[in-house]
Amino acid sequence: MPTTGNTASAGRGAGPGADTGSGTGAGPSWTALQHLRYLLDLLDQGAPAEQFAPPAASARGPHPDGPDAAVVAEATRVALRIRRTLGQHRRREAELAALFDTAGDLARLRDLDAVLKAIVHRAKLLLGTDVTYLSLNDDEAGDTYMRVTDGSVSAAFQQVRLGMGEGLGGLVASTARPYSTGDYRDDQRFRHTTTIDGAVTEEGLRAILGVPLRLGTRVIGVLYAADRTARAFTPDEVALLSSLADHAAIAIDSARLLEETRSALVDLNEASRTIEAHSDAMRRAEDAHDRLTDLVLRGADIAEVATAIGTVLQGGTLIHDADGTELARSGTDSGQPSALAVTASRTGGRAVSADGTWVCAVLAGPELLGSIALTSRPDLGDADRRLFERAAVVTALLLLQRRSVAETEDRVRGELLGDLLTGAADPASLPARARRVGVHLDHPHAVFVLHSATAARQRLLAAAARVAHSRKGLAGLHHDDVVLVLPSEHTGPDPGPGPGPGPGPGPSVGVGPTAASLAGELGQALAGPVTVGAAGPVTGPGRFPDAHAEALRCRTALRALGREGTGAALGDLGFLGVLLGDQTDLGGYVRRTLGPVLDYDAKRGTELAHTLRTYFDEGTSRSRAAEALHVHVNTVVQRLDRIGRLLGRDWQRPERALELQLALRVHRVQRPDDSAALPPA
Repeated sequence: MPTTGNTASAGRGAGPGADTGSGTGAGPSWTALQHLRYLLDLLDQGAPAEQFAPPAASARGPHPDGPDAAVVAEATRVALRIRRTLGQHRRREAELAALFDTAGDLARLRDLDAVLKAIVHRAKLLLGTDVTYLSLNDDEAGDTYMRVTDGSVSAAFQQVRLGMGEGLGGLVASTARPYSTGDYRDDQRFRHTTTIDGAVTEEGLRAILGVPLRLGTRVIGVLYAADRTARAFTPDEVALLSSLADHAAIAIDSARLLEETRSALVDLNEASRTIEAHSDAMRRAEDAHDRLTDLVLRGADIAEVATAIGTVLQGGTLIHDADGTELARSGTDSGQPSALAVTASRTGGRAVSADGTWVCAVLAGPELLGSIALTSRPDLGDADRRLFERAAVVTALLLLQRRSVAETEDRVRGELLGDLLTGAADPASLPARARRVGVHLDHPHAVFVLHSATAARQRLLAAAARVAHSRKGLAGLHHDDVVLVLPSEHTGPDPGPGPGPGPGPGPSVGVGPTAASLAGELGQALAGPVTVGAAGPVTGPGRFPDAHAEALRCRTALRALGREGTGAALGDLGFLGVLLGDQTDLGGYVRRTLGPVLDYDAKRGTELAHTLRTYFDEGTSRSRAAEALHVHVNTVVQRLDRIGRLLGRDWQRPERALELQLALRVHRVQRPDDSAALPPA
């Protein structure tokens, strides 16, 4: 707006007293029409209010009481009123333009912090105050807190919180009405607090205007304008800040809604990805389930299922039965499942992790059939975990199927075994029945009778059945004993015909080591001693009853001798085995007991056997034996040393010495046909 004192003279007139008629000079005064024209020029040029006074004073000069003076005075008052109205319109136009600019700026903003900073900065520009700031209501805390400031220098002021009704801002927030003060420190209309007054004093504020930020009837905060000098805020300033606050509230709500929309979109996208991943996992699980089920229905073995599980879950797989015996593995080393993990999985019905290995119990209802262990997958996700648990269900189906087949096969095998051992069935029908279960009775077989003092009979039977299955034999219960019939590698001659058709059970040569091996294998599987008595090998179904009876006597003798947990045939029990055997194989007994000594004498023409018999006859006295043999005692000592090297260092132990004496006596009284293979003593 113009502020110089000669603005009017720059227009059509030069001021009061100028002659505007012919331009020949200045008259003493203007006419009323000239004064009106002068006032219009001032209005048109936007002259300051003080320049409107001279025309009226000039008009009153020469004719103060004339009619022109009254007209000029009234025109001057109207011109001043028009000037004020035009000024208000211009100011309002500028404010509206600023509000439109503010609305445009706010509409382009998307970040809430940027929106709040733009609001307070625009308020500072529009009102021209020292400081502007904005507080937002905290519905949970029940107060309002400072969020953004512009022009503030006090840290305490920037972090102040106002309770509802406290100070000017708290009163605005609680009443939803604008409040202003020309000097806050001396204004007793407000509830002063130490915190608020300290912050206001530190910032140096005196005049404060606060207007509510409203969304409908709800107040979400307060917008402030403040000066560091005392002053009064005009109604126009209150209205302007209120208008800006209305725009600000809408912008704040829009920014909040936009953030919520963005968050909702993020959540929606995440949910969409989750649904897609879940859908993929479900399809993968269904495909894997169909694949595993198809394996079971096609009759695949447990090893194929283990391989399929490892392929689907990209890890190593171990499958064990309920006793912890490994049934199959794929892509990993052997190992025992954690008993605690199996128990936890069985109790909870879910797969559990133990030291980086996932373990899932294989259940049929409450019955534990076994377990699956998945290695090399410590980071198993929920979808793969459910797939692993579904694999356990398929494995349970396979194990139940296998058990059903095994029970049927075991029943058939058990019936065959019973008929073999009792001899009650037609011997001619047994070979064909045996071939149907993979057993060939025309090959030599050995019979083993088992006993365990620590393991239940069913566990011993299950372990024996696994051995029979792996070696193409038979296993079952016969007269409450667990009996195994296994193919024998022994091909030596049978001792001759026994009662009934076919060769007899034989001297049990060669099956003793197999019995000992079985005792160790079964004892390890059952974690307890297993005693194994053996007989055979026999060929043909008619010889199995005798072989079973001999194996049973051997098993009984082993227990009576305190040799629990070992395996042997009667031939391994020395003279006791000869006494217990159905057939008296004296030559075989002598050969097993004295063979090295007799062979030495036959090859070198020595008399070690005679010396040994004399030594025992003389009460194990070397000197008396030397006298009876008519040799020097040193010769007896040398011969006994040689015998010790041939028979072993323990040959003079009482049990061994008894066996040697019995063998020497048998050898001495043998018939010529019995001793044909033996050198004379």
